Amino acid sequence: MLTQPLIFLDNQYHELNNDGEDVIQGLTQTPKSLPPKYFYDERGSQLFEQICQLPEYYPTRTEAWILSQYADEIAQMTGSCELVELGSGSSTKTRLLLDSYQKIADDCRYLPIDISGGILKTSVLQLQQQYPDFSIQGLLGTYEQALAHLESNSLRYSLRPASGLSRMIFFLGSSMGNFTPQESDLFLSQIAHALKPGDYFLLGIDLQKPKEILEAAYNDSQGVTAAFNLNMLSHLNWRFQGNFELNFFTHQAIYNQADAQIEMYLHCQENHWVSLDILNLKVSFQAGESILTEISRKFDLAIIQKQLAAQGLKTLKTWTDPQQWFGLILCQAQ
Repeated sequence: MLTQPLIFLDNQYHELNNDGEDVIQGLTQTPKSLPPKYFYDERGSQLFEQICQLPEYYPTRTEAWILSQYADEIAQMTGSCELVELGSGSSTKTRLLLDSYQKIADDCRYLPIDISGGILKTSVLQLQQQYPDFSIQGLLGTYEQALAHLESNSLRYSLRPASGLSRMIFFLGSSMGNFTPQESDLFLSQIAHALKPGDYFLLGIDLQKPKEILEAAYNDSQGVTAAFNLNMLSHLNWRFQGNFELNFFTHQAIYNQADAQIEMYLHCQENHWVSLDILNLKVSFQAGESILTEISRKFDLAIIQKQLAAQGLKTLKTWTDPQQWFGLILCQAQ
């Protein structure tokens, strides 16, 4: 077992490795917005794990069903690989893949990457116990840091096993839906540069479906998603010595049919000022004003395959559930 479960992707990393410029930019523009990465302090990660178990929240269980049916086929198609997961969280669904790769390889390498150090360390230690024949080490940092390091020659060859195994980067949970179309293009370009020809990319995407199903998934009856959304303000209070009053805000998620995306908001209920002392920022909020905290785009399977191909990522096979609510795409770098 590894004695050091985590690699810090930046020597200056402090939880988010960010000086808050994105917060200043988001809260001083009109309309206001905040980057979704601020959801994921330790409590936010725990709340998201709860969201994944909610009856209304279909993406996790639907993607898990697809993996339960086809993980063996994915492993057979790629052969033994170095497995690199972006946004691993608790790696719950990943165990379906690890079980399949364990069947075909004596030695495997799994590198989970996450921004939340607490949940990453816990999951890595659990996985090291559960899969003693695997080399497992967590990479602590953002997607951007991870892909930059994977692309760089220094880490690319020090992390890749000496045996020259292919690499498979995978990005589950339809997290790419949180990116704008422009951000998605940049992200896929970074993925392509972190792979050599013959390497693989496995992408999970939430597919377009009726508005009623989508809005119920992000406005659950138990209020867990609301707590998750509001916790972003608690995280900013802690991170930047702020004084957000959570009682002044309410959660709402709506489906924007024109852009095929869920939009998650925090609506301000009364006029007030918020200070974030570390950022030397003071912001006025008006009753009725909203903060956009997340988008979650819903994809068309044929269109996303064209976008992947434009980055040199050729689709080998796709899998969906019987309702065609969710999709997995296995690509190979050309």
